[in-house]
Amino acid sequence: MDSPKYEEVQQWLIKSQRDLKVAWVLFEHEESLLDSVVFHSQQSAEKSMKAYLTRQNITFRKTHDLDVLIDLCSLSELSFQDLKDGADILTPYATEFRYLSDTVELERYEAK
Repeated sequence: MDSPKYEEVQQWLIKSQRDLKVAWVLFEHEESLLDSVVFHSQQSAEKSMKAYLTRQNITFRKTHDLDVLIDLCSLSELSFQDLKDGADILTPYATEFRYLSDTVELERYEAK
């Protein structure tokens, strides 16, 4: 893998790991910060798949839809299809709690 692509993949993975760490810290916090937990969890999954796609030289558009990313990842690795159920749960969290809405607060078991 050439150096610029390697660096790009690494940056996606670093961002993904940071989002996952933030989600964990917020989940463990005594305050109810579950909306941020699920947002960062979705972001981590999204960035991990974008790292994979970059590594595989598969072009992707700007999207938060994990189903779209899974379909693209599946072009070179069919087992990504096994992640569809989780993607259906996580995808809405990219935007659902980012903006003002009528959405009620999550329960802890949902965030976990």
